[in-house]
Amino acid sequence: MSFLEFALILPILLTLGFYGTELAYMATVNMQLGQIATSIADNASRLGQTDNSSVTPTVTEKQIDSMLAGALIEGQGFDFEENGRVILSSLERSSTGRQYIHWQRCRGKLAASSRYGAELAGLTGSTLAGMGATSLKAPANSAVMFVEVYYTYQPLFGSMFVGTPSFRREAAFMIRDDRNLTPGVTGGSGKSLCK
Repeated sequence: MSFLEFALILPILLTLGFYGTELAYMATVNMQLGQIATSIADNASRLGQTDNSSVTPTVTEKQIDSMLAGALIEGQGFDFEENGRVILSSLERSSTGRQYIHWQRCRGKLAASSRYGAELAGLTGSTLAGMGATSLKAPANSAVMFVEVYYTYQPLFGSMFVGTPSFRREAAFMIRDDRNLTPGVTGGSGKSLCK
C-alpha cells in the first residue's frame, strides 16, 4: 500500500524538485548578472586612476577591452557571451550643459541596444534627461560609467517551468579621479564598439 502511495506522489515530488531547482538557478544567474553590472561600472570608474596628481589620464581601448573581457569570463558558467550583452556608456555633460553619451562599448552576442541611445546620444537633437530609473546625471567636468547587462535565460530543464525570460540589470559609478574626457577613448582594436 505504501509503495503505491509513493508511486503516486513521486511525479509530484520530482516536478516540485525540478521547479525549485530551476527557480534557484534562475535567481543565482540574475544575481550574477547584477554583480557583473556592478563590477564593470566600478572598474570603469577606476580606469586611469593614478597617484600622480600632475597627470590627467586618458582611458584607452585596451583598458576597456580587458574590462569587458572580464565580464565574459565572469559569465562563463552560464554562457553569457553567447546569450548576453554588456553595454558600457560614459555619460557626460557637454560644454553647453546637455547630458550625452560620449562613448559606448559593448561585448556579447545577444542583439540588444542601450535603452538610452547610442554613442553621442543627447549631444544634438533630442535631449537625454539622464540614464537609469532615476535619470542619473553627470556633473560638469566628470563622467558617470553606466552599465547595462542583458541576458536571455537558458533554463536547466527546457522551457517547461519558466520559459526563457530576458533579464536586464543596470549599475552606475562616478569616475573616481581626474580623467581627460576630451578625446574619449584612444587606441586599441575597436572590436568592442557597439554595432
